[in-house]
Amino acid sequence: MNRLFTVDEARALLPEIIDDAGLVIAARADLAEIAHDRQVRDHSELGGIPEIKALEARIEDVLGGWAERGIEVKGVAPVLVDFPAVLDGVSVRLCWIEGEPELAWYHRTDLGFAGRRPL
Repeated sequence: MNRLFTVDEARALLPEIIDDAGLVIAARADLAEIAHDRQVRDHSELGGIPEIKALEARIEDVLGGWAERGIEVKGVAPVLVDFPAVLDGVSVRLCWIEGEPELAWYHRTDLGFAGRRPL
């Protein structure tokens, strides 16, 4: 999907993105704990293969939903998403990373995260 977002549209979606990111963060933490415990103790209180598959499916469901809406997923640890946009005639990405309370950054499409600037 080649959708372009306005700043207002992306900001309106952010509360939902933050909620969804919370699901990804929790699943990511559970996966890390299960993997560590299984390596160190051969089992985890959080489960085994079925639970791993369910957590992976939960993450994929969230990320797939974002992609279907035109939101670009750039990372899951930390969660990093971009909203394609155009500012002053220039192709940019409105950029949000896990932990930020609002959508306040952008970068030129050709520069990536290192080129982040405040909106």
